[in-house]
Amino acid sequence: MKYFTKADLEHLPSRQRSHLINSISGYKSAHLIGSSSLSGSTNLAVFNSVFHLGSSPALLGFILRPLTVERHTYDNLKATSSYTLNAITKEMYREAHHTSAKYPVNISEFSITSFEETYKDGFSTPYVKQSPVQIGCRYVNEYTIKENGCIMVVGAVEHIYVASELLHQDHWVHLDRANIMSIIGLDGYALPKILDRLEYARPNQKSKSLLNGPQKD
Repeated sequence: MKYFTKADLEHLPSRQRSHLINSISGYKSAHLIGSSSLSGSTNLAVFNSVFHLGSSPALLGFILRPLTVERHTYDNLKATSSYTLNAITKEMYREAHHTSAKYPVNISEFSITSFEETYKDGFSTPYVKQSPVQIGCRYVNEYTIKENGCIMVVGAVEHIYVASELLHQDHWVHLDRANIMSIIGLDGYALPKILDRLEYARPNQKSKSLLNGPQKD
């Protein structure tokens, strides 16, 4: 097993340190965040930092890097208070990755990929038509992480669109049925496969499977 100390990390070349620290935390969610400016110019960017904050009220968060350079997603959501989260599938990941390229603000990533803008139910920000899980969020708050200058954005979930074949009777979403990807580090794309769902854990009882019947030893 390879061992790294804090001193080792400090002496690693920056790119190697970035790869190591970004990947050791495990698989991350893979989303395209859609946004638009007040003038109607659209933006699309891949993010690996979307996470659950709470179900009641329904809140999701994501992390933005420090505002030392232009951040088109941040500028747009601050101006309009809305953005969309769009799950990335196996068929989408290569073009999704390309949205991380640094295009000028007047160039929409929708225009340089095959992703199609779609607008629904009066929400002013575009969803990605090809995505099987689309979420419309309203900006609620942000918190600056003082240790590194990153920003945690908090959004209220206002609209959810899920492909019908993914939704179980209890409203659990079977993501792997749509080949929804996850991200390792900054540039690794993985295709998760669910093994099981287990019932609520209780002391001194084996949790039964919710997908495959009773668990076997």
